Amino acid sequence: MNYATQQDVLDFVEDNNVKFVRFAFTDIFGAQKNIAVLAGDLPKALEDGVCFDGSAVPGFMQVEESDLVLRPDLSTLTILPWRPAEGRVMQFFCDIEQPGGRPFGGNCRGFLRQIARRFRQMGLVCNVGAECEFYLFETDERGRPTRVPLDQGGYLDVYPLDAAENLRRDICLTMEQMGLAPQHSHHESGRGQNEIDFHHASPLKTADNVMMFKQIARAVAGRSGLHASFMPKPLAGQAGSGLHVNLSLYRDRRNLFEGDIAPDSPAGSFMAGVLAHSRELTAFTNPLPNSYLRFGCDEAPRFVSWSRQNRSQLVRIPAVEGDNCRMELRSPDPACNPYLAIGLILAAGLDGLEHRMQLCAPVNRNLFELDPQAAGALGLEMLPATLEEAVEVAQASPFLAKYLPEGLAQRYYQQQLRRCAELRTAADPAEFERERYFCAI
Repeated sequence: MNYATQQDVLDFVEDNNVKFVRFAFTDIFGAQKNIAVLAGDLPKALEDGVCFDGSAVPGFMQVEESDLVLRPDLSTLTILPWRPAEGRVMQFFCDIEQPGGRPFGGNCRGFLRQIARRFRQMGLVCNVGAECEFYLFETDERGRPTRVPLDQGGYLDVYPLDAAENLRRDICLTMEQMGLAPQHSHHESGRGQNEIDFHHASPLKTADNVMMFKQIARAVAGRSGLHASFMPKPLAGQAGSGLHVNLSLYRDRRNLFEGDIAPDSPAGSFMAGVLAHSRELTAFTNPLPNSYLRFGCDEAPRFVSWSRQNRSQLVRIPAVEGDNCRMELRSPDPACNPYLAIGLILAAGLDGLEHRMQLCAPVNRNLFELDPQAAGALGLEMLPATLEEAVEVAQASPFLAKYLPEGLAQRYYQQQLRRCAELRTAADPAEFERERYFCAI
């Protein structure tokens, strides 16, 4: 759906028996929030925006200056098909501003939009795709999530080992109904683990799609008495869940990732920038203490390197042709804020382009079999081993200080370090993590 004017939206509401409208947004960590507006109040909400208490959202505002305003992006209008057919519910994704239209540094959609605009100014078009992994768990008699995975299946298994094939189908059909474009779906390596990939789109559209996909997966799973968890490592001894980010660059309709990638080519410089800043990005692409349990096993990267096809690398170039040619960044996980994560990944590539960085040589070996000492001999850096280390690296980064909105970084780091301290002082850290993140992420 694509509605250009407020009147288009109001006509749609009347024609489709819409009674409630959700104004959805994300906090700086990517947790989705929303305010529901009755259809009768929608004209005023579209004209004036919807005010809310920014001090009640972690990382947003102080109590003494707390008001923020939601401004809906009309192009994101969609019906929520799992809500009642009578008295329908529709939703917008919103940007956030301060009263009077002043910019707000915590508006992560706006941050991603600005970074994407920089590519257009350079005559480049950047497309982004996402591969999102998640787990399905049973719920108890009161509907609360358990730690029991839905099935015992493994990679690409089918029924009866894969008990989720009908649910994945329902998720994909719901995605299509809401304007998303699923590409592949299958059972993943872990027990109860699944993956659904999207076709590429603009950076902002893909970030919106990630948020909408998680909402769809939770709703469809809940309707079946299950819980969809996007926690990076919900089960010890099982594969972690990644959010692989695929990126391609076009100039004059030509895919710059097609064919050989010269070290000093635009595609090479873009990749070099992402690799050069990958350690600094990790606090944003992997935002939980739990995220760091995933690195280095079950096809999750550990070292800063690249090659073609090789799934042990941080960045790999898939063996594809034409419009499918791309680079795949394998470190992010689905707990991240996709607007911040994708925005900063693009900013890293942009930094590589602007400074004409040269791409290093590929590392054509299985890095899962490489210990840190051998990696050091090869000159390979490691991704941060803990969230505390990732925050320390990010705080010392001139690159992040240059690109991140003023004030957002400090609030983000403070909240992350608070998460680490709470986990460290918990009587039962594993139980604390389950209570705090298992249901919410």
